Amino acid sequence: MLSPRSLFQEILDHDESYRLFCSIAAGGEAQGGWENGRIAALVPESLRGLAPRIARHGADEDKHGRIFRALLRRRGLEPCEVPPDTDYTMLLERQGIGLAHERLRSDRPLTEQDIIVYLAHSRVTEQRAAEQMALLVRHFGDHPELGRAVRQIARDEDGHLAYCHEELLRLAAAGHGDTIRRTLRTCALAEIRVHRDVSLAVMARMGRILGWSRSRAALLAAGIHAVYAWERLAGWRRMVTLRMPERLDALGGPATAPEYA
Repeated sequence: MLSPRSLFQEILDHDESYRLFCSIAAGGEAQGGWENGRIAALVPESLRGLAPRIARHGADEDKHGRIFRALLRRRGLEPCEVPPDTDYTMLLERQGIGLAHERLRSDRPLTEQDIIVYLAHSRVTEQRAAEQMALLVRHFGDHPELGRAVRQIARDEDGHLAYCHEELLRLAAAGHGDTIRRTLRTCALAEIRVHRDVSLAVMARMGRILGWSRSRAALLAAGIHAVYAWERLAGWRRMVTLRMPERLDALGGPATAPEYA
């Protein structure tokens, strides 16, 4: 039976597919850490109070990258090069979503509009990350190799999502509501396209590594397209709604130490 658990178990059981999975995850988290670190350094004076939270966000992402690299080391594997068509972060940037790396490499302070773009982009991508980690916790939260790692990362992703909700609502109350709504919608519609394309690319590579039949590969691709169709029709709306989280000031303290090093 083809299910998320059986699919991921197959990836987990094969060294080369596991290596690809952890390498993609580690690369994306490390990139997010760098981006948040640069944004924290460039926050405009009017929003300097956000800088410690953005820095904490970046520290968490760096920690996640270290965790995925440590999972590889525990199995005696080295990270592999991330194929360009599976690089979620860079593909989003090419779609004009988020703050361009060229902008972040400069020393010119960001604007309030830039921070709205950053928070909207994070709101959307953290929704995806939180859902994916919740799925892994549901199926592998007690796994002897992965369990502690996925539980810790899932807790962090929930905190990141709560922080994005809280800060965007605060900025909406300050008069930026229309801009936030437009930016969230643009980000969400671009993200679901990129997520579809990356999912197809990752599954195609996994299929070649694991020797999947044409029929199985076609079934998985059809499932990815079906998810995209649902998200394009209505599912994207879950990524743009804002509600005050139960957990306030989720990034108000120092980053926790990694469980794997």
